Amino acid sequence: MNIDINEQYDKIYRYIYFRLKNQHIAEDLTQETFLRFLENDSYREKGRQLAYLYTIARNLCIDEFRKLPMEELKEDIVQKGFEDRVVEKQSLQQAMEALSREEQELLLLRYVNELSMADLGRLFGKSRFALYRELTKITEKLERRISDGT
Repeated sequence: MNIDINEQYDKIYRYIYFRLKNQHIAEDLTQETFLRFLENDSYREKGRQLAYLYTIARNLCIDEFRKLPMEELKEDIVQKGFEDRVVEKQSLQQAMEALSREEQELLLLRYVNELSMADLGRLFGKSRFALYRELTKITEKLERRISDGT
């Protein structure tokens, strides 16, 4: 399997931005991810390119997170729009924040970046069936929190 670098670039950026909440750092780490990916041929030959790409991005995020004080990781995002849309986004954000980092990461990778269950399994070291059950529980928990308003 060969991955489309252009297609994955935005997804890797979103993943990194989600983890660090800093646009400039996310841009830099996205570039670094692809540089490191292109330097190593071993995973391309084994058909695990996507998992390897996300592993590089994840490790770079961990390294960056260890270096930065918390104040630099926060970035205020102001969205303009209709009041009900703002309330909806706030409810979703609050519900998402109540989830663990791993739960948030799984939702992002599966539903926003559209990673397959097989790729998620390789990335997290879990079976596809275990991930499916976990994602089902996470989405049910998220739906409950949104409907409860907590």
